[in-house]
Amino acid sequence: MRRVISAAAAAAALALAVSACGNSDSGDAAPAKSAVADPAQISGEITWWDTTRPDSEGPTFQKLIKEFEAAYPKIKVKYVNVPSDQAQGQFQTAAQSGTGAPDVIRSEVAWTSQFASLGYLQPLDGTRAVDNESDYLAGPLSSTKYNDKTYAVPQVTDTLALLYNKRILKEAGHEQAPKTLEELKKVALDVKAKTGANGLALNVDSYFLLPFIYGEGGDLLDVPNKKIVVNSPENAKAMADVTDLVASGAAAKPALQDSYANAMTALKDGKAAMIYNGPWALSEVYQGKEFKDKTNLGIAPVPAGSVKAGAPTGGWNLAIYAGSKNIDASYEFVRFMSSASSLATVSGDLGLLPTRASSFQDPKVQANPDVAVFKPILDTAVGRPWIPEGGQLFQPLLEGYQALLAGTKPEDMLKQVDEQYHGIMKDWS
Repeated sequence: MRRVISAAAAAAALALAVSACGNSDSGDAAPAKSAVADPAQISGEITWWDTTRPDSEGPTFQKLIKEFEAAYPKIKVKYVNVPSDQAQGQFQTAAQSGTGAPDVIRSEVAWTSQFASLGYLQPLDGTRAVDNESDYLAGPLSSTKYNDKTYAVPQVTDTLALLYNKRILKEAGHEQAPKTLEELKKVALDVKAKTGANGLALNVDSYFLLPFIYGEGGDLLDVPNKKIVVNSPENAKAMADVTDLVASGAAAKPALQDSYANAMTALKDGKAAMIYNGPWALSEVYQGKEFKDKTNLGIAPVPAGSVKAGAPTGGWNLAIYAGSKNIDASYEFVRFMSSASSLATVSGDLGLLPTRASSFQDPKVQANPDVAVFKPILDTAVGRPWIPEGGQLFQPLLEGYQALLAGTKPEDMLKQVDEQYHGIMKDWS
């Protein structure tokens, strides 16, 4: 599950949002309820757009589809894997035109309220898609709401941690992961000096910049007061922290393109000792030569800035296209894929964090040690605002991050991001 959002997709998203907002009022839409007495008799074909990595995560989800089709023999699922950096723009284009949209989409948490505000999602309150809502964790559940109505169900939740190569850190004289940015810099420099590997590989992506921002007490928005706060002294300090890691040599200077893949490859091959990443990355990390012995991978909270250790919350929801011709079948599919048992299968196989409290008690989940490590990190993660504009905040921040590493001063970089945010959220101060 990658977080990178392409410039083209983001631009398309913004353009479509502007053109569509005046044509939709999803707040008044009424959910269509199934009139079928026996759900097992529902028939039809549904298309599901999945955004997971097809090689390392896709097989588990396709396994669940086979289980679903066995339980619902009259429903066929057409599985389509859409790269996560393309799905937002592609779905909006299809929904806007009324042609080619899937029945069900795996929607990033930041997209859900935006899609709902444009009238692209089917309301789910009172339908079979929502089962035992009280079992969901509060954070993931909040991302499915817009104007006090439900437009998705939570599938997985996530946050960021420091992933590290225990062998390399030990060779550099460190038995424990760094707990602060100051320690991170020291450990990374020791790694470089004593082992020849790079200490830290950075992913140049907005989501991965948030731990530095939160760590210095900064944020992007003050939602209650409808204020944009990205251009702040706290965030300037955070940007200086990042540039210092690169300038000092603690972090290798990243390429501005393909940095996610580069950082992952460097960790897997032992060319970098540490990266920031989330639970979705683990199945791929374990494919690397350095982690054939899984115990060599260390997972720790992101290092704290001068204020706190602050990892963002993220995740993915399952949502139904409002124009689906197979609404009843889609309800059953979403219900099945978000059941406690299905979530436990995903978590047990892949280390992804389930969104139901009961799933954490499942033996399959408890048998996966990575989930146990990530759970307390998730419990202290910083919440993000689930507002329609939320999905549009990443691209300006990404462009700012790239400019920062290309030499733009932190204050100038934040000013540029602030100007773009005000262009998106025109009624915010």
